Amino acid sequence: MLGPMVFQAMVARETDSGVTLAREEVGDEFLGPGNVTVEVHFSSANFKDGLAVTPGGGVVRNYPIIPGIDLTGTVVDSADPRFAPGDAVVAHGYEIGVSHHGGFAQYARVPAEWVVGLDGLSTREAAAIGTAGFTAAMSVAALLDRGLSPADGPVLVTGATGGVGTVAVDILAGLGFEVVASTGKADAGELLSALGAKSVIGRLPEDPAAKIRPLGKAQWAAAVDSVGGASLAYILSTVKYGGAVAVSGLTGGTALPTTVMPFILRGVSLLGIDSVNFPIDARRALWTRLGGDLKPQHLSAIEHYAPVTDAEKVLRDIHAGGHSGRTVLGVAGEF
Repeated sequence: MLGPMVFQAMVARETDSGVTLAREEVGDEFLGPGNVTVEVHFSSANFKDGLAVTPGGGVVRNYPIIPGIDLTGTVVDSADPRFAPGDAVVAHGYEIGVSHHGGFAQYARVPAEWVVGLDGLSTREAAAIGTAGFTAAMSVAALLDRGLSPADGPVLVTGATGGVGTVAVDILAGLGFEVVASTGKADAGELLSALGAKSVIGRLPEDPAAKIRPLGKAQWAAAVDSVGGASLAYILSTVKYGGAVAVSGLTGGTALPTTVMPFILRGVSLLGIDSVNFPIDARRALWTRLGGDLKPQHLSAIEHYAPVTDAEKVLRDIHAGGHSGRTVLGVAGEF
């Protein structure tokens, strides 16, 4: 077992004037409980991490905390026989970065039941996928499990320039689907086309003030939605008979102004996607697929890189809406 440790971390602290995120030298008390200790190579920037450094963000139970809801790296110590020093791993979800110290540090300690061994992916690739990309993969897998195939017709991806959206476009296109990417960013066409989107359209509905019809023209075989709100209501009304929508986001609001009509007249299914408490056996199986048949083919186009010491600026950009794709935060060698 490792002895007492001293290491560098980005620590979020709550003050009278808000929440600060600053580099600190910390000790074992910032490792947290667990039986697998990881030398962190990379974390990533997620919307939830931004909430952790936002006053009233509502995700952190107690400060101080090391944010970073996902982390990748190599095992340096393990009391669990399934993991040995040198193993490349990823850990995300559960309590990481919200009530258990996360990935914005040189070391992290987590329970073995939160750890996934990497196969077919480097630690940097796994960080580029991260929580958002894993959510995209969960969405695609849920649609595939219902029997969706490219022959069924176009698949819509909303919020297509975000972390979930870009990876979903990439995976679906790689599987041979005709992907229609919806985004409010006028300059995103080149990126989305490079990821494999057959067409790029604006936000849905086109007129945000218009009343959404209970049933509109059927257009999509299925959809991956990371927006929610009126956008989701519109999508449900325009999905083809027997189609499904995998939903994981609420940036468009928590209200869902729809009716039962799509469900009982077209047999549409609404599939809720939650990556936080996804069972570990299923999580490990899906990560194996992310290194295989569901591996994104254009991670280099999706990924941006920043040192973890710049995390606060990156997270502010995400909350201001000035962000696309996935930002990998380098930890090893950056402190």
